[in-house]
Amino acid sequence: MPIFQDSNGLAIKFFIQKDIPHEIQADVCETVAALGGRVEAKVPRAGYILIQPGTAEEERLRLCWTSPERPDRYFVPYTFVEACKIHGMLLKQIFIHEGQPIRMHIDSSIANVNVRATLSARIMHSGGDPTASAQSARVILADPNTDIFQHLVRTYQDEPDKYVESYLWVRKCIEKGQVIYTSYVYKNPGGRRPGEERTQFTEDDERHLCEWIAAKIPYKKTGGRTGNRLYQQLCELVPDPEYAWVTRHTWQSWRERYKKNAARLDTKISEIVEQKKPAHGAKGQYGYVRAPEEKPRRIRPKKGATGSTPGGAAGPSSAASELQELENFPPVPMPVVPGVLAPVGHPQGFMHMNIGAMHAMPGVMYPVGAAPPGTQANPPMAALTPEAARQNATEEEMEDDESEWQIRVADPHAPQPAWAKRKQEAEGSDQGGNKRQRTSSPCVDPSLSLTDIAREFRFTLEEVEEYYAKCNNIARTKARFKKMREVLAALKDEDFDSD
Repeated sequence: MPIFQDSNGLAIKFFIQKDIPHEIQADVCETVAALGGRVEAKVPRAGYILIQPGTAEEERLRLCWTSPERPDRYFVPYTFVEACKIHGMLLKQIFIHEGQPIRMHIDSSIANVNVRATLSARIMHSGGDPTASAQSARVILADPNTDIFQHLVRTYQDEPDKYVESYLWVRKCIEKGQVIYTSYVYKNPGGRRPGEERTQFTEDDERHLCEWIAAKIPYKKTGGRTGNRLYQQLCELVPDPEYAWVTRHTWQSWRERYKKNAARLDTKISEIVEQKKPAHGAKGQYGYVRAPEEKPRRIRPKKGATGSTPGGAAGPSSAASELQELENFPPVPMPVVPGVLAPVGHPQGFMHMNIGAMHAMPGVMYPVGAAPPGTQANPPMAALTPEAARQNATEEEMEDDESEWQIRVADPHAPQPAWAKRKQEAEGSDQGGNKRQRTSSPCVDPSLSLTDIAREFRFTLEEVEEYYAKCNNIARTKARFKKMREVLAALKDEDFDSD
């Protein structure tokens, strides 16, 4: 089955951002058609909107057409089509949370600019947004072999909606077809030592104690409620005004109070847990620690293998192999994403990665913040709301009802379809046989380009482009230059004889 066809054999619909250069649009249209898809002139109800990231028009399209009522409408870079062709499959949009792209930050601990660019491409082609800052990101990607990675884990371990992951995590999620964050595993706090009560416990003391245990160890079967560390950790919160009640007793007293009244206090704890219903191993629970990163398995080179390292050193680990794979990943030309794909700090490596992409699709890589050639920079749209953006864009969306195009049995008394009425009105409005020429988009005939017309009829490309800009009709452009070549060929040499 072609890549851009669904399980029912129907073509998947695409819409291309209008201000993308015509040459790129024609290439994308040709690839989509070759893989079984269909490019539409209006925004589809379900399908893909191909955008140029970082442009004002992309922001306008998102404001207009992002809607929870259209969960099957996705925004992807126009290079998504080429990436699907390279992978031989339709890339699943997995990096989406509550209808919005998951915001990710690629930490500077991943120093190789080629690896950073390839990670950004993979994230965007799978629905995510790799341009977020560390503070606003939901996921921070870092190198697990650096001290920065462990520092990030400790910094954000108590934030429930923030995750620190290895650069290998992106590939794992794509292979599994879903987002799976690194889990937390239970580590027994251990240790039991007797303590004594020195201050009388009140009902408020017991209530606070039950709330603390319910938050840290909500389920008794995991163990640890009589360990030392749970109550030591409680007493470490004394500087926090919210935990001023902790100073009434030592950590040993808190522990002994629970230990001697476990049956009664467990009932109160269960009531609190029943109300909040926390999940096993949720962030912030005592005794749960982040699951260790998978240790890469070392690959021993075979004897006599040409790829062995000098001096008989062991072969590269799987992590090193993954880095090598990211560096040598098949080049997919990526639009510029500010702060991610700019050639900073390693210009030679950056040019090494993108040279194939620039030959494959010229005019794709632009300086950071610059508009593509042939386009005008649009004004900022920070103040634009979705309602205001949609106000003048209703006609851009396709209609679900395509029944008016169905084949029907002729009935002279039946009302005419809407398209037939429109056609009659258009014909009636023409005067003196001067009918309005139909204009076609650059996607009508992807196989025909302005370069081909210039080459076939031996005119300069500038002349062909100048006329095409006036009529915006590639078929009309070809007919004109064909006629001009015929007129020139019909001229006789005698017409130019000075004698």
